[in-house]
Formats: sequence, structure tokens, C-alpha cells
Amino acid sequence: MTAPTVAAAATAPAHISVLLAEAVNALLHAGADLNGTYVDGTFGRGGHSRALLARLGPQARLIALDRDPEAIAAAAAIDDPRFEIRHARFGALGDLDLPALDGVLLDIGVSSPQIDSPERGFSFRADGPLDMRMDPTRGESAAAYLARADQREIAEVIRELGEERFAGPIAKALVARREAGRPVQRTGELAELVGQVVKTREPGQNPATRTFQALRIHVNGELEELQDALSASLGLLAPGGRLAVISFHSLEDRIVKRFIQQHSKDEPDRRAPMAPPKAMPLRAVARVHPSEAEIAANPRSRSAVLRVAERV
Repeated sequence: MTAPTVAAAATAPAHISVLLAEAVNALLHAGADLNGTYVDGTFGRGGHSRALLARLGPQARLIALDRDPEAIAAAAAIDDPRFEIRHARFGALGDLDLPALDGVLLDIGVSSPQIDSPERGFSFRADGPLDMRMDPTRGESAAAYLARADQREIAEVIRELGEERFAGPIAKALVARREAGRPVQRTGELAELVGQVVKTREPGQNPATRTFQALRIHVNGELEELQDALSASLGLLAPGGRLAVISFHSLEDRIVKRFIQQHSKDEPDRRAPMAPPKAMPLRAVARVHPSEAEIAANPRSRSAVLRVAERV
């Protein structure tokens, strides 16, 4: 039986999927069921989904999730009966009435089309509304959050989620501007304000980088989403099924690393030290970084880490 036709990647907006071959190879390894059921929890512009479909068998099923309406629209270019797209958060994985899964892929963070669209408000490189929502039809924008949160809360978000040592002064400046009747509403305004407060920064890094990261993570509840998806995957993966997670900064990677360690390392029972250790549900498989060639071709991949675990 001939595999169904997959729409050409050229039909989707330009976007380079990070660790593409590595992630697909990790899921579709030598012992994988190529006619099984897989989930791409972060469709984006479909690079990973297309690569999976090109390798999966004719009876396979690939369910993709994304909360961004633009990603849902991009998925319409894939004409393949094995493929299904759902408008959903990847953190809602456990609420979607899914069958046992043979693989789950999560590519965490913001996608290149989101960064490169000024109207989405993710980037300081071009002026636009300070939105930052992955799904602009739901929830509170970054501008709305900054218009209501108190100084202490703003500082905590920027410090904890952006690892920004100047979080206090930045929050103070944001609130002072708001109280003067000029609340920050655009990306250019936020970048300018942070640039005035932060006088020193790592070479080559915009002073506003960490603040933008922190607000984006907070507005979208990204760390909570990741924790929920990891927990759900543990219950959904069939024995031998694999979890592959690509993260782009230390906060995300730390959560993934600890989750895999927590569920893969044997723990002896302290009450019965001579008894065999309790069997754990996961087996750590790999940690992969982009090659020098990939980083040269796509500098945005330089901080990526792929972690892979297998359901025992």
C-alpha cells in the first residue's frame, strides 16, 4: 500500500525545525511501531510532523496539537488521512481522550514565525503591540498584565522566569511609567525602557532579552504547560513508547531533566534496604545538542537540548 501524499514543505511559511532528524530518529527508532499512534504536541509550522509522516507506515496515526490559530491554519496544507490537527494546549494532553501512544514529541517555546511577526508582540526587534500570547484569542496579553500587576509581582516574574538580575529596577520603571499615565503597550516601548535601566549585558545580547522571555513564559503559563504535558505523557505512553522533548533554555530543560531522573532512577526502599529497588516507569535514552553545522545554518538552535526517555 502506497503511503498517502504529504504536502510539500514549501506550502508552509519558512521555518527551520530544530534537531529535526535527531527528534524523528529518537521516536522512530529500530524497535518502534511505525504503524502506531504518535503525538506532535507543538505543531508550529509542521516541520516535525511532516518528517514523522514521511517515515511512518500506512496505518499510522499522527495527532498534532497547537494553541496558535495560525499554526492550525498552516496544518491545513497537510493532506494526509493519517494526520489530525487539534486546537489545544500541549499541557492539555491528558484531557484529550487519546489512545495509548507510541511516541510524544514536544518542541517547547516560541516558533520563528511568531518571533518574526511584529503584530504578535514576541520580539524586541520590530515594534508591535505587546501581546505575546500563543493563542491571541484567549487569555491576558503582556500589556494587560503589566497594566494591572504590582511592582513586586512584576519583579518576581522577571527575576524567576527571565533570570534577570535587574528585575527590581525594571519593575520599578514599568510601574512608574504606568502611574505617570503612559503604560507600556508596545514592544518598542518595553525594549527602550529596559535598555535605559539595564546598563550592562552579555556581549551580543539585547538588554531586553530576559525580560521579554520572562513575560512570554508567564503570559502563556509555559512551565506549567510543560509539567502538565510531561505528567500526562507518562500515563499515555505504551510500553516501549518514547518521549522526546526539545527545550531552549535552562528553566525548561531543568524541568525535563528532573522529570526523567525522577521516573527513571531506581530508588531503594529505605524501610527494606535489602529488597530490590522499585521498578521505575521510564528509561533515560539520550541527551542531544545541535551540531556545529546546524548552529551555523540556524543560530536560533544554539541553545536547544533534546532529551529522550522510553516507557518501560
